[in-house]
Amino acid sequence: MSQTPLLRFGVIADPQYADADPDLALDRHFRQSLRRVAQAIETFNGRNLDVVITLGDLIDRDWASFDAVLPLYRTLNHRALFLPGNHDFAVDPAHLGAVHKRLGMPAPYHDLLIGGIRLVILDGSEVSTFALPAGHPRHDMAAQRLASLQQAGAHNAQAWNGTLSEAQFAWLTEVLEDAADDGEPVVILCHYPVFPPNEHDLWDAPRVLALIERFPNVRAYLNGHNHAGNEGIRGGTQFVTFKGMVDTPDQTAFAIVSLFEDRMEIEGFGREESRVLPLPLAVPA
Repeated sequence: MSQTPLLRFGVIADPQYADADPDLALDRHFRQSLRRVAQAIETFNGRNLDVVITLGDLIDRDWASFDAVLPLYRTLNHRALFLPGNHDFAVDPAHLGAVHKRLGMPAPYHDLLIGGIRLVILDGSEVSTFALPAGHPRHDMAAQRLASLQQAGAHNAQAWNGTLSEAQFAWLTEVLEDAADDGEPVVILCHYPVFPPNEHDLWDAPRVLALIERFPNVRAYLNGHNHAGNEGIRGGTQFVTFKGMVDTPDQTAFAIVSLFEDRMEIEGFGREESRVLPLPLAVPA
């Protein structure tokens, strides 16, 4: 087996920092996250990494929370990538349109090449009832979609989930086609899972999953949102949900991921378990 990874990166999911008392019912300890993020960054700084990725919900609520937690990343020796989660939009409506910029994102969804790996960053909050104010076309579309899913009894018919617009789905299709043509392995990053089935899934998880299955070069789909964590393999793709950093009064959760041609090694810290997940090369249908 190769001992040199194609890509090695740090992962933080769901810090959900806020200057707020704990939610004991959910076992979330918001103020603890400042210390936990700082500890994770200290660990990352001692490793040779290509990038550090925060998989959404950097804050729990309030625009001022960004001012407290984002400066911690200035001490990071590596490139930092952020993507938005549902709680990142729990701010005054006047700030909703500035969340992606506050996270330093060049666009709400985009892709980039690092070490020969195509990283694809999705915005699963694009069509939702929380990322845009009432009256916006995508907000109204989301409300209708949620009502339809609830009527159908869908397991993920939850107001804390969202979905991709048609434009984003078309963009994702084009990016995956181009990566396949260029022989690039792909890692998809999103706040919301699509597999295994779970109440936290994107509203159109089956559609996204069907698209991924067309491309055996998609090696992994990584996300947060479900704080309990989850994982599964389908075709040649590993689907990993990382545990929430904000949970429990005394344990952190973060990881270092090393991506090889035939496997993904996850070095877990705190509640995140260490394990080795195979990456079998799927055969296109």
